[in-house]
Amino acid sequence: VIFDAPVDLVLIPSVQGELGILPNHIPLITKLNAGAITVRADNKDILIAVGGGFATMEPNNKLTILADSAVKAEDLSLKEAEAARVRAQEKMKQATTVTQREFQIAEFELRRAIVELQVARKHKGYPQS
Repeated sequence: VIFDAPVDLVLIPSVQGELGILPNHIPLITKLNAGAITVRADNKDILIAVGGGFATMEPNNKLTILADSAVKAEDLSLKEAEAARVRAQEKMKQATTVTQREFQIAEFELRRAIVELQVARKHKGYPQS
């Protein structure tokens, strides 16, 4: 569990685009893209990098997000995320010497590293690239 408390707003990266969830939102289930989740509580934003997954909003005002990976922005390291991005790109360049499964894992790791870099930069006030 990354976050469990009452909130004012949650922005999620659904496959249809960014989706804002307010209290008393209609029930839904949606697939998530890799991206940033913004949780607004007490006029403060909490950023969370996710690697995809699913979100469900239940009639009792309970939003549940099941993510492939999730890390709060303050727990991210720009240096580690950049190193992960470089490792994944290098692995993908070896397309002829790795299995299809290894290539798919490298693709997932690359997407996750890029999202983590974006979230860490946004959290630390760096320009996005």
